[in-house]
Amino acid sequence: MNAEKSLSAIASGRVAVITGSASGIGLATARRLAALGMKVVLADREGAALNHAADAVGAVAPGGEDDVAAFACDVADPDDLANLADGAFDKFGEVSLLMNNAGVGDNPGKPWENRDGWKRLVEINFWGAVHGVEAFAPRMLAAGKPGLIVNTGSKQGITTPPGNLAYNVSKAALKAYTEGLAHELRNTPGSQVTAHLLIPGFTYTGLTAGAAEKPAGAWTGDQVAAFMLDSLARGDFYILCPDNETPRETDQRRMAWAIGDIIENRPALSRWHPDYKEAFEAFLKR
Repeated sequence: MNAEKSLSAIASGRVAVITGSASGIGLATARRLAALGMKVVLADREGAALNHAADAVGAVAPGGEDDVAAFACDVADPDDLANLADGAFDKFGEVSLLMNNAGVGDNPGKPWENRDGWKRLVEINFWGAVHGVEAFAPRMLAAGKPGLIVNTGSKQGITTPPGNLAYNVSKAALKAYTEGLAHELRNTPGSQVTAHLLIPGFTYTGLTAGAAEKPAGAWTGDQVAAFMLDSLARGDFYILCPDNETPRETDQRRMAWAIGDIIENRPALSRWHPDYKEAFEAFLKR
């Protein structure tokens, strides 16, 4: 049933709203959906990048610029999301796909440092998606038509590797929120709306830190968008993307080890603990 809803929600003539769509995965998804005949609403920070994205999406849309709308939006501000919803529904009359994709990867520091930086990151990566759901879900449910809500998570929200704790926290919270959202939508009488968690792999967006060109191990945003649409067509909830250096089997072993820390009562993040280095490597090869 979820697969049928997904196909109906992505059909030509229906409407997609994508935050963080001026570049990367968001822009790649917008272009693909427009080429399929969907009307697309782009939302991102105000600036030239958003205008260029709107032009690029309009160039592949069957109806040209009439099938595309662009709104400047700070997802950390719930009023901006409410205004985005008003604009989308006023322009196109409905929304069948909401992709809460906006996010940042800044590293605000250690757990006891830079509270304001932590708050800003979590406000964008986690609360930005919550604000999107609050603004769009009630109207999508009331329409009584098949609809999709896709939240862009991260593998770092599942395996939580050392390096950027604030980012891990934001994406771990988003994973739990999206799982609960899917359950609530599934159990809401008359609901035709489903929720899904996009989990990208190593992806080159043009803004990848330290990379002037796409690293060999990375996927492009367009590859992620294509994989996501194929997964949605099957009705998948967890859209776990591989990349050119990490196959799905490796991701699965890493995730199994992470949950095993609790089951086996190992130290937190034992994958990076010197006492468990050999055990993890053996587990990965098993």
